[in-house]
Amino acid sequence: MLVHPWDAVQDTDTWRDWLARHDFGQLAVNGLPGEPPWVQPMHFRYDAEPGPYGRVLAHLARPNPLWTALEADPTVLLSVVDDYVFVPGPWAAPEGAPAAHGTPTSFYAAVQLRCTAQVVDDPAEKAELLNRQVAHFQPEGGTAPVAPDEGPFRRLLPGLRVLRLDVTDVRAKFKYAHHKPVPVQDRIAEGLAARRGPGDEAARAHQLGRRPPTS
Repeated sequence: MLVHPWDAVQDTDTWRDWLARHDFGQLAVNGLPGEPPWVQPMHFRYDAEPGPYGRVLAHLARPNPLWTALEADPTVLLSVVDDYVFVPGPWAAPEGAPAAHGTPTSFYAAVQLRCTAQVVDDPAEKAELLNRQVAHFQPEGGTAPVAPDEGPFRRLLPGLRVLRLDVTDVRAKFKYAHHKPVPVQDRIAEGLAARRGPGDEAARAHQLGRRPPTS
């Protein structure tokens, strides 16, 4: 992922705060020799600790075909993308230029977590980690806890494997035209506000909220 200086985040709080509101992404696992990478859509729980970048918890079915590749190379990438919109060319036209000379573009926020994967198969540890995941998605409760030797999910537990992903590096990009002159940014923001399509409000908030302070 190319990250221009104007699209880069200036501190870890920016991507951490954004990631705290997201829990679905795509896990990319290096393929075996001669094979393409495996890409697995999945829900996950991100915890800011331990370590400098935190940890991700997820689980997948035991029959999933990616396990062999994952065990051959535990270095993986979790990609999360949201707040994306298409920006029509006329909105981004340079000042004084014809509207038709504007370049269409995309706005989006993206965080990529490089991780080292550990597969958890111990029944008691799996149950504990699965309960932590459910607590994230369902804090109101209502589902029986997972336990290896009792309860309604004990028979399902052997069919799941838990992934503990220790994050070793982060690349974050918030692409919202902050390198363009303020009048052009204003025109784009006005277009997003008027269009009111899916993602427009969030994209506009990124564009206006992350502008550098003016002197």
